[in-house]
Amino acid sequence: MCWFSATLIVMNVKQYLDSTYLKTASQAGLSEAENTIVVKKAIAEAIQEGFKLIMIRPEYVSLAKEMIVKANSVLLVGTVIDFPEGKSSLETKIKEANEAIANGADDLDFVCNYEAFKNGEIDLVKKEILIGTQIGLANNKTVKWIIEVAALTDKEIIQLSALIKNVVVSHFNEEDFGSVFVKSSTGFYKTEDNLPNGATIPTIIIMLENASPLPVKAAGGVRSFEEASEMIRLGVKRIGTSAAKAIANGEISPNQY
Repeated sequence: MCWFSATLIVMNVKQYLDSTYLKTASQAGLSEAENTIVVKKAIAEAIQEGFKLIMIRPEYVSLAKEMIVKANSVLLVGTVIDFPEGKSSLETKIKEANEAIANGADDLDFVCNYEAFKNGEIDLVKKEILIGTQIGLANNKTVKWIIEVAALTDKEIIQLSALIKNVVVSHFNEEDFGSVFVKSSTGFYKTEDNLPNGATIPTIIIMLENASPLPVKAAGGVRSFEEASEMIRLGVKRIGTSAAKAIANGEISPNQY
């Protein structure tokens, strides 16, 4: 890689980073008040560091917007829909999406019903992708579909990435394509034998090849500047990570997401 392109990655890496904190209080082993403090610190750090976006649970979206406005920041706010399993009804997904929009979310990261996809319920999956994407785009939001790669075979990753791409390309305008992502993982899927549960180089390559012209978000397992840079070189447009500050500082984070 030439010096010029390496310098551009160093300069721009923060604008790829969706700094992420999605633990509930019980998952973090904290009280609700303590967990809110952690969320506030994550939002403040994202504002200070100039990251692209802060990705938080729906109940904290209004708080984030208040802090961002007060700081006169351009930080975006993202939240998750039907997280982390994606098994809820379309009606539940729609309700959560509309609430997130009303609270000021800029990005809606839907968990695709990958279990329904694996079970052959293709029409159900197509419908939720169509309706969820319509809601997001109609409100000028960025939409991401989390496919949970650790739960899928390579063949299923190919098929589900292509399915999302085909629904979007068939029903929306070309200028909308850049606002609909295919995203690798929630970071909460439990794998056997401690196998990776998020973005890996082979998986991201498969997604990029089969989701195009839709952009790809690499989420889960990106914990260093080198790993983030490699993802950017491959062509991802966003990186979801709880290690955003470490990545930006050229460090390696012990965080698993």
